[in-house]
Amino acid sequence: MSRLLAFYKEEVAPKLTEEFGYKNVHEVPRLSKIVVNVGVGEAIQNLKLLDEAADELAQITGQKAAIRRARKSIAAFKLRAKMPIGCSVTLRGRRMYEFYDRLVNAALPRVRDFRGVSDRAFDGRGNYTLGILEQIIFPEIDYDKVSRTHGLSVTIVTTAKRDDEARQLLAHLGMPFKRT
Repeated sequence: MSRLLAFYKEEVAPKLTEEFGYKNVHEVPRLSKIVVNVGVGEAIQNLKLLDEAADELAQITGQKAAIRRARKSIAAFKLRAKMPIGCSVTLRGRRMYEFYDRLVNAALPRVRDFRGVSDRAFDGRGNYTLGILEQIIFPEIDYDKVSRTHGLSVTIVTTAKRDDEARQLLAHLGMPFKRT
């Protein structure tokens, strides 16, 4: 069992039960999955960039990235339907908790001038999306081997029904929200 999952079961779940007055163990919000996406717009001209992004995403998450294709053609971007345009990974279980632990404790503190993440990026249903500008903040990426920096988006899906429940869950799990 991962360190963060044990921490959730021993400390976070009882705190959330006390704060929100849950009567059933299954009402307590928990992490459901984490989806990490990389959009590579330049892949239209150079498919090698997409392969590099997929390899880096696999290094970061520990799981092979799935190539995502365009749904429809957009002439202004010279994009045709079904052209490879990005890659994504869906993490669940042990890998999800290990990735979240590395994200919060290793990667985010390496961001230059970091003051915390926004607490307004919730979607109204208890899910949180975080944009990361450069993949090089992850310790798994060797800076010297990176040919081009790109951003990625991390969506944390929880079983919480409301944003305040999800915010408390992530805060207890160590997400460094900005002090307002």
